[in-house]
Amino acid sequence: MKKILSSLNHLSTITLVLFSFFVFSAHAQMPEMSLTLGAQTINVEVAASNPDRMKGLMFRRIMPENRGMLFVFPEINTEAMWMENTFIPLSVAFIDEAGVITNIEDMKPHTRDSHASKSPVRYALEMNLGWFAKHGIKAGSKILGLGKAPPAH
Repeated sequence: MKKILSSLNHLSTITLVLFSFFVFSAHAQMPEMSLTLGAQTINVEVAASNPDRMKGLMFRRIMPENRGMLFVFPEINTEAMWMENTFIPLSVAFIDEAGVITNIEDMKPHTRDSHASKSPVRYALEMNLGWFAKHGIKAGSKILGLGKAPPAH
């Protein structure tokens, strides 16, 4: 009986350790920062690593009104986004190295439709669907604060 209880205790400890690992790794936080778009100040999570850029906002169910995700790319290139495993309808602004929005695309959840930048960019900013239009932000608008973003890695 002691041996069974000892085994169960050991198994419980392993289960707790594994559960903690998965819970905390699934919610590992990305760096956060503020950006200014016109009269709006927003808070963004920064996806600067390849794993963070690949995951993006996948599996999230909600995003507060003035929050978003900034993707920092390692090279200035034409970039594209898609929405597989993403539950939130989003708008994405593609942004050049000077902080100027090149184009904005609306994206539907759970699709593999490709939404591409119209020219080479350094950044992409995802916000709730329609956020940019609601605040009068459009192609040609400048975003302030991008210089504080961590470099892509």
